[in-house]
Amino acid sequence: MNLSHLPRSVSKGSAMAVVAVFLCLSGAAGAAADDKKKSASAPAKPAAAAKPAAQGPKPAGGAGAGHASGAAGATTHGPTANGAASHGPTANGASKGPTANGGTANSANRGPSANGANKTPGTSVGNKGAATMGGGKTGAGAGASHQAIKSPAPRGSNEHVTKTGSAVRTRPNGRVSDVHDAKRGMDVHHGLNGGRRVSVERADHSRVVAERGRRGYVERGYNYRGHDFARRSYFYHGRAYDRYYRGYGYRGVYMNVYAPGYYYAPAFYGWAYNPWAAPIAFAWGWGGNPWFGFYGGYFAPYAVYPSAAFWLTDYIISQDLQAAYAAREAAAEAAGEAVVAGGQPLLTPDVKQQIADEVRAQLALENQEAGQNAQNQDVDPGSSGIARLVSDVQNGHPHVFVAGSSLDVVDASSGAECAISDGDAVQLSAAPAADATTANVVVLASKGGKECARASTVTVQLADLQEMQNHMRETIDQGLQDLKAKQGTGGLPAAPPSAQAQTAPAQYAAVAPPPEANLSTEIQQVDQQGDQSEKEVTAEAGQDGGGTVVATATAPAAPATVALGQTTGEVEGILGQPVSKALLGAKTIYNYNGMKVVFKDGKVADVQ
Repeated sequence: MNLSHLPRSVSKGSAMAVVAVFLCLSGAAGAAADDKKKSASAPAKPAAAAKPAAQGPKPAGGAGAGHASGAAGATTHGPTANGAASHGPTANGASKGPTANGGTANSANRGPSANGANKTPGTSVGNKGAATMGGGKTGAGAGASHQAIKSPAPRGSNEHVTKTGSAVRTRPNGRVSDVHDAKRGMDVHHGLNGGRRVSVERADHSRVVAERGRRGYVERGYNYRGHDFARRSYFYHGRAYDRYYRGYGYRGVYMNVYAPGYYYAPAFYGWAYNPWAAPIAFAWGWGGNPWFGFYGGYFAPYAVYPSAAFWLTDYIISQDLQAAYAAREAAAEAAGEAVVAGGQPLLTPDVKQQIADEVRAQLALENQEAGQNAQNQDVDPGSSGIARLVSDVQNGHPHVFVAGSSLDVVDASSGAECAISDGDAVQLSAAPAADATTANVVVLASKGGKECARASTVTVQLADLQEMQNHMRETIDQGLQDLKAKQGTGGLPAAPPSAQAQTAPAQYAAVAPPPEANLSTEIQQVDQQGDQSEKEVTAEAGQDGGGTVVATATAPAAPATVALGQTTGEVEGILGQPVSKALLGAKTIYNYNGMKVVFKDGKVADVQ
């Protein structure tokens, strides 16, 4: 069995047990940044925040629960529920939130400029071939330097670049996967799951994304205190809503980092972060919903919730699976296969625990940002940016991401294309090369069909990982809103009075450009323009005998494998140290993120 795709492990729980209250505070010098720059520099790594001494609570027993519950209110250097001294938010009484290592001066207030000359952030979202701002690598199988489509190219695909700079990429079966229209600034991607995504950057540098069966948006950039921001107006199932992002450049790619539109009171974050007085049961009411039955073998909610982090974990996954099912119905997407309930869910308790730990870290981070916003300080994108997450990985702390959309990626071992869809989980456990704009992640959970196999290693653009991180934070905020409205009902504990204060609007959100007047029409028009763009570019590629055909690389060399008869030392040399070991006399079991290597008398006897 080929196990080279497994990551080199760290000791079990070492990364997720740490609630990283990220302290990236921008200095006053940042206020003098040039409004007309094409990209901001990547944020400097902040000094490490105080780390909690113990991991958060774990659900006890029941469906989907695989961890013993921690003692409620256990002493920790993280936030505490009853107002004790803490480096994080507290549920009762005033709190300064996470302490910063060193003061931060406010940037000079130059005032907002909604129509400034700053470049609208152009993140790479999905496989749409978004333009990059440097010569970063394009991932596995990338062709020549003039490659027009920037997403990693799977083995066996071909790309034809026309004389005008447009391009068409085809899959090994000859079907078109991507079209880049240089004249319109438009990119079209046909997903493995049957969906289609169209994105365009318009003359005024606004950006429109249309995806059949899924949410679309119009993005407009603006400037606030010398920093690039963007407002995205989303439209989904008849509802319009706004989200905000701060932009920065990283490895030659312009990134958008989620910036909350408002913040809760510190006491609310403390109530959400810390263990509740007792675990509670909560009836979600999903029993009669088609999506819940369809994915019944993939996901099972916790039986009880010892804290909001676990409630929010189930909230995030449920929202993602509902979106995947809706896309399947509306656009005939094959977002995974039906997974019949029975046995342990494919989204295992271990993976859900890692997601819950990420949620808990985000709650501490947002409390930090809320304090900065209240003090009229700038919120630094490095706190939740991919640059910081990569730095964490370099220091031995992996991160888990939950997909919030459909994404086609490349298997790092075979070079083949596979899909990730809403609710799938991946882990970044090995930092990419210093000049890379892609990273290899391990698939922790997927739903079958055309999706990437569990435990496989796939190549993902860093901008796509940033969008996954954004999605988690956005959905957490959405869940917090729901949690605040429902606290004290349906089994949820009541939040203390100090936690029920009004939200505080973020200053950068208040000065954003006005919402789009014809949002749904603009998105629909771009979708229609995508039809015309495909016809014209594919016709041009067929007639343009002088164009360039970019052939992708062949399959990579065969990776190292674990074989029967190998010793423990040989296996450790290939896979690294295991997450855990079970010593059972003459039998030893190495566990690598759910994959087991069984030794008898010191040699490999089985791989499970």
